[in-house]
Amino acid sequence: MKKKILSIIMAMTMAVSMFTGCGGGKDVASNGELNVFIWTEYVSEDAIKAFEDSSGIKVNVSTYSSNEDMLAKLKSESEGTYDVILPSDYAVENLIAQDKLEKLNKESLSNLANIDESFLNKDYDPGNEYSVPYEGGVACIAVNKAKVSKDIKSYDDLFDPELKDQLVVLDDYRAVIGITERSMDLSMNETDPTTLSKVGEKLLTLKDNVKLFDSDSPKSALIAGDCTVGMIWSAEAALAKDENPDIEVVYPTEGSYVFLDNWCIPKGAKNYDNAMSFINYMLSADAAKMNIEGFPYLCPNKAALEMMGEDYINNTAKNVPTEVISGGEFLKYLDADTLKTLDDMWTKLKE
Repeated sequence: MKKKILSIIMAMTMAVSMFTGCGGGKDVASNGELNVFIWTEYVSEDAIKAFEDSSGIKVNVSTYSSNEDMLAKLKSESEGTYDVILPSDYAVENLIAQDKLEKLNKESLSNLANIDESFLNKDYDPGNEYSVPYEGGVACIAVNKAKVSKDIKSYDDLFDPELKDQLVVLDDYRAVIGITERSMDLSMNETDPTTLSKVGEKLLTLKDNVKLFDSDSPKSALIAGDCTVGMIWSAEAALAKDENPDIEVVYPTEGSYVFLDNWCIPKGAKNYDNAMSFINYMLSADAAKMNIEGFPYLCPNKAALEMMGEDYINNTAKNVPTEVISGGEFLKYLDADTLKTLDDMWTKLKE
């Protein structure tokens, strides 16, 4: 019996030794873990792995396809479920108003100096108390010129009956209703009920033209040829063009829907210090470069820009021109009644 007990103890000791010794003697989870909730196809796995290797922090990743999905999930989950999130500008404003974010410890953000000042101190978070920029871009138009004869220059062109059953558009009601408003020379943040009723009428005329709603990977339908025109994120259009040179990226004449996504820490985060370490790492030039190489959106990180090659710098789809950004419009946090109206409009479109 003593021999059996000794044998069990030795076996358990060896098992523990093997577990703690994996990875050349380094336990990846030795410094705790981190639960991040981010956009689908937006943050480089290489950057996340590099952070894990350098910090010893295990990163658990969950994803969403729209700000509304993210906001709903945060509301339904218990406080502290996530440590880091990646909301867009107006969603940051929404979360601040609802007291759903932790203030950032800027003393821990040594790499914040890498961010171009033009992307800081925005109206949705003055002083960047709760958020710091990650990447940005616009909702642009992508056109397969080999298959579409129509000269498409504006959001309004997407409503032409000639494009019946040809469009892939973002599965995002603020984006699609926003571009409808832009096509009518209105603000994407319209709140007047009478005006919104007219927007809803025009929105329904888009229904026959939409073949697919997709925010995760809308480029796929364009590359495969299933759709010939897209209203999609700028980097998705750029990646589609890389695969098919016949695809042209168009910035609409009305002025584009512009967005800037941000790193934030939700209220009650259980791993606050690890979250600060993660955010600071993502602000480093090396991490930003990895993220831009994987997902070529607008890069606010000036240190990373200095490391990027001409394929990015001179590519107006990936590196969105300054005049496109300055001539566009950001979404804003809207009141509950207006959001209910927009949600009803969206439901009718997708019926």
